[in-house]
Amino acid sequence: MTDILVVFKKNFESIHDKSLETIKHILHSVQEKKEIRIDIRAREQVRRADFIGRDLVIVLGGDGTLTSISHNIDANTPVMGVNSHPRSNDPEGSYGFYMDCDIDTFEDDIHVALSGNAIINDVPRLQAVIDTTSGNRFTTDPAMNDLLIANTHQYAPSKYHLRRGENKCRQQSSGLLFSTWLGQGAWLNHTVDSETIERLRKRIKEGDWSDHYLFVARDIPHSQRIGDPWSWIDWTSESTILTSDMHRGYVVPDGWDEVHFNRGATITVNTEAPRLSILTFRKTLAEKLEHIVNGNFI
Repeated sequence: MTDILVVFKKNFESIHDKSLETIKHILHSVQEKKEIRIDIRAREQVRRADFIGRDLVIVLGGDGTLTSISHNIDANTPVMGVNSHPRSNDPEGSYGFYMDCDIDTFEDDIHVALSGNAIINDVPRLQAVIDTTSGNRFTTDPAMNDLLIANTHQYAPSKYHLRRGENKCRQQSSGLLFSTWLGQGAWLNHTVDSETIERLRKRIKEGDWSDHYLFVARDIPHSQRIGDPWSWIDWTSESTILTSDMHRGYVVPDGWDEVHFNRGATITVNTEAPRLSILTFRKTLAEKLEHIVNGNFI
């Protein structure tokens, strides 16, 4: 028997309610022909235990719905994203980069998923490992889009010692932003001018995106951007290590949770977090992103 969990966005908007009813109707029709077990949970009520042992997780909503729960999902559990309010139908809707399915295609796509013929996208995720001065170690939830490290007081500078490979420096910024290749459109592309992003993209080789990540130090002095370009913006597979010189800072994965640290803590960021298996049905996520950025470098 195939065990399916459906997680939906609950915000009392009629369009999402209508989409949920359509999904339920189709799944119950499938249930009459196939041996499947279905549990349905609102995003606000779901817990990690709800995801354990599932054969398929269906996320109904937009990209934000998926990123808010993705840290609960293990690497070996396939995820099917269904856009409940596509922007193609309404300018106020969700673009849904990770949501390759919508209400119109769901009936066909669910059969493809259950037959094992969907495209499986092995999506890398970022993690930060925090080593405190008292000897404790914490690993943040994995981030599929981006991860921020900054002073908890956004009006105060973020101060730290930075190291990557043989390079090291002392830096002051408004925070460090790390992004997966697939997640660059969520935040990172809005923090750097388009010409700089294009120069960085030209460095990217086919296949790099599976273990590399993008890095930006926000608002650092122009002299350091020129003198230590690796410490401003980079595309790398090496771990980035910083030692805090802030009274209190935090790590924020995918904008959903905060993990705090104090002065002297060491934070190591890399793409060694468990990956996420996202199903698509018409093209891979890499191909979808290539179309968006209109390049040929993936």
